[in-house]
Amino acid sequence: MAYLLLPLLFAFMVSLAPGEGHNITAILDGFPEYSLYNSYLSQTKVCDEINSRETVTCLVLPNAAMSALAAKQSLAGIKNALHLLTLLDYFDPQKLHDLPHGSALTTTLYQTTGDAAGNSGFVNITNLRGGRVAFAAATPGSKLDSSYTKSVRQVPYNLSVLEISAPIVFPGLLDAPSAAASNLTALLEKAGCKTFASLVVSSGVLKIFQSAMDKGLTIFAPNDEAFKAPGVPNLSSLSSAELVTLLQYHALPTYTPKASLKIAKGRIATMASSGAGKYDLSVVSRGDDVSLDTGVDTSRVASTVLDDTPVCVLTVDNLLLPSELFGGAPAPAPGPVALTPSSAPAPAPAKEASSPAPKAKAPSPMPLSPPAPPTSAPGASPAESPESAADKAADEKSGAARPLGTLAASVSAWSALASLLGGA
Repeated sequence: MAYLLLPLLFAFMVSLAPGEGHNITAILDGFPEYSLYNSYLSQTKVCDEINSRETVTCLVLPNAAMSALAAKQSLAGIKNALHLLTLLDYFDPQKLHDLPHGSALTTTLYQTTGDAAGNSGFVNITNLRGGRVAFAAATPGSKLDSSYTKSVRQVPYNLSVLEISAPIVFPGLLDAPSAAASNLTALLEKAGCKTFASLVVSSGVLKIFQSAMDKGLTIFAPNDEAFKAPGVPNLSSLSSAELVTLLQYHALPTYTPKASLKIAKGRIATMASSGAGKYDLSVVSRGDDVSLDTGVDTSRVASTVLDDTPVCVLTVDNLLLPSELFGGAPAPAPGPVALTPSSAPAPAPAKEASSPAPKAKAPSPMPLSPPAPPTSAPGASPAESPESAADKAADEKSGAARPLGTLAASVSAWSALASLLGGA
């Protein structure tokens, strides 16, 4: 009889296998009342930031409230608002109602952008009379105008989705720079990338970048110091066509902010890519640090100059040298780097390096946020409804991680089987 239980035990153990993490857009697909919020998560790529976090609470807005927030706002401003609605801690209904001293100040994704002045990257949660839980920005003078409405979904203790009645904003939050109103070369020069800006203009690549801004563009702009670093190749030895290719190699034909780069896998095509495996690069992530690996050199993504869907401008510490142009050790410039393309004929192709240095393996891109201490099951919320079939479908689609408590269940199952086999 004991052997008949083995298939059942195997199926049980398979069911305990951990999931692949939460997927916020897949979860919200089952809730049409949040379709506008969910759409903006995808457009701004904030969903990538949420999915890369182990512990997070999403304060979602119903369609009417989200429509009012987004009216006449740039996607960059909407992205700031979504960042502030994403808490880097786990709050379920019970934890909301049991706040120590009746209030809490919690960190948001907006704090991680580097744009948050003072305590503007925090949200104040306060328990009011009558069981009402209210939210407000932590900036001075902010009012508790947003209230907890109901629980949408929890994946203890990793993801909690809660509906609130109104956006959480403060003066200046939505005033983000817009790509449509920006002068690309002026932005680059202001960010300390004057040499790169000069090359982009003189080579004609600026027009290529501008024509791509409507569909999607990410620029990796080396700072001025990168052109003065030891070992930088002599750009004056490149033909005009090769210089254009090199500059296009510093851009992607898609909107890919830093948070999306952190979870990128495999090789990434650049604007210079002409075929499979040509003029591409890979991403190496270590916590919040992101570097680009060309196969010849590695460059760290230093800062964000502009992030307005579908355009993103990032600065990098070094020139990105494609192996197709600089497969061997690049010859350093004998003097100052020339800033204009040369009309000289293209040099003979460099030989591939015989034994390139091994690339560092990128660790998991998921930044760690410490989970909240385990609490008892969430209590009933003001307007909670039972889980629907759509909820279950979203769970399957998202591959949400199951609680670690299943480990105890698996141990018990093995113990029971051992006892049974021992008595057989």
